[in-house]
Amino acid sequence: MPHILIVEDETIIRSALRRLLERNQYEVSEAGSVQEAQERFSIPGFDLIISDLRLPGAPGTELIKLAQGTPVLIMTSYASLRSAVDSMKMGAVDYIAKPFDHDEMLQAVARILRERQESQHTQAAERAAPATPARSAGRPAETAQGEIGIIGSCPAMQELYGKIRKVAPTDSTVLIQGESGTGKELVARALHNLSRRAKAPMISVNCAAIPETLIESELFGHEKGAFTGASAGRAGLVEAADGGTLFLDEIGELPLEAQARLLRVLQEGEIRRVGSVQSQKVDVRLIAATHRDLKSLAKTGQFREDLFYRLNVISLKLPPLRERGNDVIEIARLFLARQAAQMGRGELRFAADAEQAIRHYSWPGNVRELENAVERAVILCEGPEISADLLGIDIELSDLEEEETPVPSAATPAGSSAHEPTEDLSLEDYFQHFVLEHQDHMTETELARKLGISRKCLWERRQRLGIPRRKAGNTVDN
Repeated sequence: MPHILIVEDETIIRSALRRLLERNQYEVSEAGSVQEAQERFSIPGFDLIISDLRLPGAPGTELIKLAQGTPVLIMTSYASLRSAVDSMKMGAVDYIAKPFDHDEMLQAVARILRERQESQHTQAAERAAPATPARSAGRPAETAQGEIGIIGSCPAMQELYGKIRKVAPTDSTVLIQGESGTGKELVARALHNLSRRAKAPMISVNCAAIPETLIESELFGHEKGAFTGASAGRAGLVEAADGGTLFLDEIGELPLEAQARLLRVLQEGEIRRVGSVQSQKVDVRLIAATHRDLKSLAKTGQFREDLFYRLNVISLKLPPLRERGNDVIEIARLFLARQAAQMGRGELRFAADAEQAIRHYSWPGNVRELENAVERAVILCEGPEISADLLGIDIELSDLEEEETPVPSAATPAGSSAHEPTEDLSLEDYFQHFVLEHQDHMTETELARKLGISRKCLWERRQRLGIPRRKAGNTVDN
């Protein structure tokens, strides 16, 4: 079971984060300052350290050198974003902005621990293996996967690996296309890690998760007094990525006004904060991703045609899981081993009927749905073998992307007529009913919280079910 150290001086935040991690099968220790952490623990002995940037006494970045190679995840407010990026240059593995949602934190923790484990395995293999000459493009699939960090050996993925190795060392703009859940961010991270910018930050932004009224400020920054509530100037995410990589996920959701500003970044290499009359140079490599057809959107005026051609310098296509043949079972086994290790379950295996179900199910939610199904099965299984029924998949319900825990009655507002999920009301029906009934008087954040899912998951389900977000009344979330 991974052991995590939390260093945070605010007791409420520290306790809440500890409970979140412990509920997800992590062992947790905590301290209120760097000094307390030094006095109570052997810091290099942890698997991960999560620290606030601003602490009484020494700042959280002091833990980077004290950790002696143990990854340090820095927590910071958006107001000190530049400091967070600076901390990454000092050696922090990543940063996360406060307030964060639970899904975002858990995904970051899981990714960092996974990358650390894979790095340790690679180093051990290199020490054990005899020295051999470097191989060229004919390297085996296992080498390509370890180098790039993506699992799969089908012909389509082998072709993708080749393109990633060719494109990564350049500064060319890349457009990654693929269905939701196929792993577009993994491709972006591989491009960054194999580039000359690998030691600089990679800033990831989901364009669909930021309200339209705030996205220009978030991306390009603003000056003091630029709009109501702008009590101080602030750097944007493009500026924070200076010298590194900016990854814009779901770029098809970017408003036209923000598209014009982004085009200037690509054409001139400069940005202008909201409310400013001065421009400043930035050195940013842009990687964009979308599940939508940008060319068709450009023809209908929903996406700038000039921006599309600027983005589409190099196009990488991620195949859906249903088209990847035996990759699906390879990925499922990897997820099974990972979840079993995290939960201290010992060695688990799939029964024959489970492997058959995994191979034949269409996986509309792709790799993300597969990972969720395996996690659920590991939690529910009582023996060493996982049967098909524990996966919670059904060919007749193949439109389901991922199943969250049914929303308890306490999640329905008082006086609401929303129904609880029953045998006659699927989770998908419940989702659609709840959103349509409450979206006029709830923000997106409130809707997501009531449904027990993240804002990104809420947006993805809206897209799949054809329930567009209302443009008025609930676009500004606090």
